[in-house]
Amino acid sequence: MNILCTICARAGSKGIKDKNLKIINGKPLIFFTIKNAKNVSNFTEIVISSDSKKVINLGKKYKIKNNLVRPKNLAKDKSPKIPVIRHALIEMEKKCNKKFSIIVDLDVTAPLRKNIDIYKKKFKDRNVEIDISDFYKKDKLNRDLISKKEKLEQEKKSLSKSKDESNFLRSKNISEEISSISKKQIEAQNNLDMIVYSLPNLALDDVPVGKNDKFNKLIKKSGEIKEFRFKSKSHVELGSKDNSIDFETSIKLSGARFVVLKDKIALLERALINFMLDTHTNEFQYTEISPPLIVNEDVMFGTGQLPKFEEDQFEIKFDKSDQRKFLIPTAEVVLTNLVRKSVIEENNLPKRFVAATPCFRKEAGSYGKDTKGMIRQHQFYKVELVSIVEPSKCNEELKRMLNCAEKILEKLEIPYQVLLLSSGDMGFSAEKTYDIEAWIPSEKNYREISSCSSCGTFQARRMNAKFKSKDGNEFVGTLNGSGLAVGRLMIALLENNQNEDGSINIPKVLKKYMNNLEKIKL
Repeated sequence: MNILCTICARAGSKGIKDKNLKIINGKPLIFFTIKNAKNVSNFTEIVISSDSKKVINLGKKYKIKNNLVRPKNLAKDKSPKIPVIRHALIEMEKKCNKKFSIIVDLDVTAPLRKNIDIYKKKFKDRNVEIDISDFYKKDKLNRDLISKKEKLEQEKKSLSKSKDESNFLRSKNISEEISSISKKQIEAQNNLDMIVYSLPNLALDDVPVGKNDKFNKLIKKSGEIKEFRFKSKSHVELGSKDNSIDFETSIKLSGARFVVLKDKIALLERALINFMLDTHTNEFQYTEISPPLIVNEDVMFGTGQLPKFEEDQFEIKFDKSDQRKFLIPTAEVVLTNLVRKSVIEENNLPKRFVAATPCFRKEAGSYGKDTKGMIRQHQFYKVELVSIVEPSKCNEELKRMLNCAEKILEKLEIPYQVLLLSSGDMGFSAEKTYDIEAWIPSEKNYREISSCSSCGTFQARRMNAKFKSKDGNEFVGTLNGSGLAVGRLMIALLENNQNEDGSINIPKVLKKYMNNLEKIKL
């Protein structure tokens, strides 16, 4: 996603002549807007549009590389701003040979804005309210402590050069003050970090704005819903016939929300995994990875599971080290972090990974929902897709990933629908998400079986993952998607392929993975 920041600064003004150049607190008025723009890392390009040579020269002085001379017809007293911005957009797309998805215009006459103000509405769209005053208060405290510490360190340095023994006691007292201030500053910084790290990624402009799933947008439906001539059964009922889907034993072993699969149902689970891995590697050129299932807290932070969703994770006692360890909630965590703290050659992008792993989730906040069956469990298998790309190619890659996931359902002939999620229904790290929902006959409803998300550079910034571009090292774009969730896929397959006698028809594409069985007899 490319974001263009425009700074429109006309020379003429009937109210205050050359107002954009007026000195405010020792700097030209336009300086403060330029500073704000440069501090926003999400901006792909910044452009100053002006008919003033002085403004253009100031732009160059403050290292703005794009300084656009505005046509005279767009520099009149009554010239509207939208055509000015449109002109800047057209010229910048020509110059940079790229398309811009978002335009942010910063008004020069609002020099006191803060960067967070620019994003306040976007956060509200994600159901996040920011207490700006509290944030600024904490930020000021942190900066004041840093300043105080630096002054004391300078004083101590100066005293160390003196041969006056009377300064020894003062130097000792300064050391104690520095130690005390350092502790307070670390605490202040941690308080700030907790606020920043708890803020979600921002939704792209084409994402529907809404608080919850009611605002999701239906994109497509695919496949025919089968009308049974008999009373169809749920997967729980089908599996209970020969106890091949055994919940009672799993309760004895582990508790609720686990399952023991037996015989042909266990074979079906393995067949689905192998079928999906073969499809994604052979047809869609994903590289298969067999990753660790236990990761450290830095890895969990990188993809956004920590610190905000710590209560949802399974932390384990691993060794005597201070570093915390967690069971993975999804293979996304390990696959995405394969590129953490690295700089990738541009010609080595995109990178596409696939893995089939168990996933472990506490499912906090879901108790009381889907208590029967395999819809919502603490442990389940999932085939996960992850892509690492240039940020400008995230949207293209998201469509590709979505298509890869859809193909699995099409090959298995399972009806499904695709939804574009609203801003309030997306995951924490996502900037845009498509959900695929498979038809579940027993519920007479569609249920989520895959989420495919673009995260832009959000995770890359947390992981410090970059690539070498012609303009220097830049953060990569990351994407993830289920390709698919095995348990829910098995539910959809069992229920959509059932016969009146309780047997299950095996789809053609699965037969070679199922020892050429035509049916599973339960």
